[in-house]
Amino acid sequence: MDSEGGASLPSSCPDARKRRVSYFYEPTIGDYYYGQGHPMKPHRIRMAHNLIVHYSLYRRMEISRPFPAGPEDIRRFHSPEYVDFLSSVTPDTLHDHTHARHLKRFNVGEDCPVFDGLFPFCQASAGGSIGAAVKLNRQDADIAINWAGGLHHAKKSEASGFCYVNDIVLGILELLKVHRRVLYIDIDVHHGDGVEEAFYVTDRVMTVSFHKFGDFFPGTGHIKDVGANAGKNYALNVPLNDGIDDESFRSLFRPIIRKVMEVYQPDAVVLQCGADSLAGDRLGCFNLSVKGHADCLRFLRSFNVPLMVLGGGGYTMRNVARCWCYETAVAVDVEPDNNLPYNEYYEYFGPDYTLHLEPKPMDNLNLPRDLEKIRNFLLDQLSKLQHVPSVPFQTTPPTTEVPEETEQDMEERVKPRIWNGEVYESDVEEDPPLL
Repeated sequence: MDSEGGASLPSSCPDARKRRVSYFYEPTIGDYYYGQGHPMKPHRIRMAHNLIVHYSLYRRMEISRPFPAGPEDIRRFHSPEYVDFLSSVTPDTLHDHTHARHLKRFNVGEDCPVFDGLFPFCQASAGGSIGAAVKLNRQDADIAINWAGGLHHAKKSEASGFCYVNDIVLGILELLKVHRRVLYIDIDVHHGDGVEEAFYVTDRVMTVSFHKFGDFFPGTGHIKDVGANAGKNYALNVPLNDGIDDESFRSLFRPIIRKVMEVYQPDAVVLQCGADSLAGDRLGCFNLSVKGHADCLRFLRSFNVPLMVLGGGGYTMRNVARCWCYETAVAVDVEPDNNLPYNEYYEYFGPDYTLHLEPKPMDNLNLPRDLEKIRNFLLDQLSKLQHVPSVPFQTTPPTTEVPEETEQDMEERVKPRIWNGEVYESDVEEDPPLL
């Protein structure tokens, strides 16, 4: 690999060796448009890519254009009727008899509008995550990145929260063909509900979501939602409050993930890097810096386990671009200059034109004693997993098939609890409310 450009970071990896990084990018991704006033803007992925190119980070990675996921690939998780609908609906056919009756059924409309090129957009996003999994499965890369992925709210037969096709579930299903256990970690401000639900009753995938909990979309992710049946205690939820900063976030993330890695011993890790947990996000309410957000990736990189890195939410475009560019730099082990190189979108980054952003002056409503309670509860949950789950593993399935066991697991849909307006877990009545 080319070693030009950028000063080396002090490596956080035990063996201090470079990682082979594979990066997926669809050049047309920024052309898709959800519609006027809609907060989700695929253009942010093009802006991030532009910074990655201008920092010369592309020289340190293998760059691939994703192969679009076909309807048959997408049906490995999503229902045939839903995939048929997504692949045929357009703004012109939206109100014809065939499609109009399905809009409510598939939750397509306001948050999840029908826009030009909807299905090719889904195919590119899912194709990048499946392709990333294939790279890791073939041991052609140590880290595989798809910033157009991470669309964690999509359900088997339903669009949700700006997400139509759950590229993460499709990527994890691909990983499960070769790996016995996959760990999924979600640092988006919103709960990773679609992924948790897909794997709620299996121990082959552990899901860990750090998210705002309370009167906030999607309303799921209670600390006591821990999985069911064979998956009991294999779902972890870390419910947080407004204003969480780098130090508080790190004080939960590192000990919990360290324990997860020790107890679960995953063969591969998927990290959803939703950038709406950054300070100043249009829809988010956390207060993380780019470096605080990227610390999660840096920590996971240090375990030297095959790692898939995905995008997700993020609604202040300039900050999403900053974040995903910096996280790409962490993946390839360089520390980019804080002064942004001139690029096609330079005016977006004024008035400071820097890579890093300052957290906002806002109250951190996550009190140390509450964080300690959360940490203790989850570490106790992990202590109930006495040993690594023994997965019966026969022949590696061909790349066109899903392991049958996984498909059955996902058919059983367990509904996690929705926030009911009450504060979770507070032993002492005089504690100030967590919301």
